[in-house]
Amino acid sequence: MGNIKLKNIRTFSYHGCLVEEGKIGSDYAVDLEIKTDLRKSSISDNLEDTVDYVLLNRIVVEEMAIRSKLLEHVAHRIITRIFKEIPSVSRIVLAVSKINPPIGGDVEAVTIEMEEYRN
Repeated sequence: MGNIKLKNIRTFSYHGCLVEEGKIGSDYAVDLEIKTDLRKSSISDNLEDTVDYVLLNRIVVEEMAIRSKLLEHVAHRIITRIFKEIPSVSRIVLAVSKINPPIGGDVEAVTIEMEEYRN
């Protein structure tokens, strides 16, 4: 087994409960870690034998482009889609951060983190 990590995937998205957030948008950062079997690809040196991190990045970017009120909701969509499209993934740890959130204070980021295992 092994892990593949994509760190600090940056997007500009329109998530949030405030109407203004849907119009103005904000910067986001996503960290993704998946668990999968890397033994075959470590021997074969073939992309077909592993999880393509280009596909992982594309899933994150596409789902982040769909507006949600809550970060938890967009994170759930990302997790569900990865499990659906990539059967070899057994575990996902996903963190979604809103950079400079409009919460009336000097806060660098707000982050939610979810961890899910394939059923």
